[in-house]
Amino acid sequence: MYVFFNSRDELQRIEVSKIVYFEADGNYTDIIMVNKLRASVCMNLGEMERALAAQTGEAGNHFMRIGKRFIINMDYVYSINVLKQQLILSDYDHFAFQVSISKEALRRMKELMIKSPNNEQNKSHE
Repeated sequence: MYVFFNSRDELQRIEVSKIVYFEADGNYTDIIMVNKLRASVCMNLGEMERALAAQTGEAGNHFMRIGKRFIINMDYVYSINVLKQQLILSDYDHFAFQVSISKEALRRMKELMIKSPNNEQNKSHE
């Protein structure tokens, strides 16, 4: 599945599974991909969130808005360290991105992940 970002002068076609995270930069959003390429799109993070949902439907459930600056692909969450305000996103093989996020946003994210029905640890404790 691909998402498309079209402007007057440019069209970007990006495979959804290759997106690691989105980062707000004022009225722009940077898209960081598994191959470490970074694309910039002229829309704020709220607009990006809506565009992503409209284009991906159920596949968009892999993405989560974290705080004011980030939308992350939950498939790449490797480590959440609330005290260090640090999120590490990795494919366990080729890349690891370290992102600084507020303690409160990381706490909420951690709680949601623990409660997730896809969490195997939860299933074994039920």
